Amino acid sequence: MAFLLRRTASVRPLFSRFQIPRGYASAAVGLDLIAIAPDVALQKARSWDDGVSSKFATTPIKDIFKDRKVVIFGLPGAYTGVCTAQHVPSYKNIVDKFKAKGIDSVICVAVNDPYVLNGWAEKLKAKDDIEFYSDFNGSFHEKLDLVVDLSAALLGPRSHRWSAYVVDGKIQVLNVEKSPSEFEVSGGDVILGQI
Repeated sequence: MAFLLRRTASVRPLFSRFQIPRGYASAAVGLDLIAIAPDVALQKARSWDDGVSSKFATTPIKDIFKDRKVVIFGLPGAYTGVCTAQHVPSYKNIVDKFKAKGIDSVICVAVNDPYVLNGWAEKLKAKDDIEFYSDFNGSFHEKLDLVVDLSAALLGPRSHRWSAYVVDGKIQVLNVEKSPSEFEVSGGDVILGQI
């Protein structure tokens, strides 16, 4: 399976704006998310009807992170194996422990549309515990240099698997998996112990 998750040169022209030219992310501890992504907005997971009634409103990055303590985790996609069976449950099952440490929000972000994320969050019974945001065009992950091309697995450009503890927009802790199929450093228990 790992060979499916490597970036492939054959799709580079098709998704050149999503390619990571290095084998690591430029996101790092100390990085100010608000400063590097002032023009980026995410869409909160919602139904299509809610999207229409809100006129497809987006949430600017500053509104998510300014003056707040946030635990955020990114994953390759809704309804995929590790994301569904391990990653989201690792946060959902301990959200009270995050709140006890003063965390304002636990957020899941993925390069999916907000409607798919909404259906997935409802299926996982996680919407009351975790805020789900759609990086619908990949721009947030692109700014962080956390996009990986998973076209070989028929997924296209997606998020690396990662987690971060962010205070007032600044990354305090960052964990990025070596491969999107791995689940070693980005789980809820790991970052809870780092706060």
